[in-house]
Amino acid sequence: MSRLSVHHQSSPLIPNKVLGHAEDITCTLAAVGIEFRELPLESRVQAGDAGDAILAALGEPLEQLRRDGDLRQVEVISIDQRHWPREGDKPLEAPVEVEADGVQLYLFLAGQGLLNLHIDDYVYALVGERNGLISVPAGTRHWFDLGEFPHCVAIRLSAANAAQPRPSGDPIAAAFPRLED
Repeated sequence: MSRLSVHHQSSPLIPNKVLGHAEDITCTLAAVGIEFRELPLESRVQAGDAGDAILAALGEPLEQLRRDGDLRQVEVISIDQRHWPREGDKPLEAPVEVEADGVQLYLFLAGQGLLNLHIDDYVYALVGERNGLISVPAGTRHWFDLGEFPHCVAIRLSAANAAQPRPSGDPIAAAFPRLED
């Protein structure tokens, strides 16, 4: 189950609110224009599975999300480094706050990832887990963190003509806790 903590940007280590129920997360994010829901997906995928296998396992539910949002770009994140470092593995870079020109959907399928949304003076830190779906509107500053030992399967969908998210220039991501396994 996904979890949400809400922080004032001036106090990154002390959350104002911590939520663990999907309904509470949905209402809190809806109040700032962010859509969150849990999908009743039956597909089982594992961190480290190949991207093609993950897309095939999702089938029609993924196609429906793509059609509903007119989202053509699909990025599969599938990484399992719980036993890192292994030979050839490289540490992931620290997250950087970015902005995107178009809407982005993040669908969490296995493991967990931390999506931080910087809205006005607050940061909404969502630890996304199985079947959590969040829509990040265009222009929303955010950063995504997989932690020191990543174990996650997620899909990011965006519009076909959307440019790569660009750094916002704000160093805020460095002040906030990273995803801890």
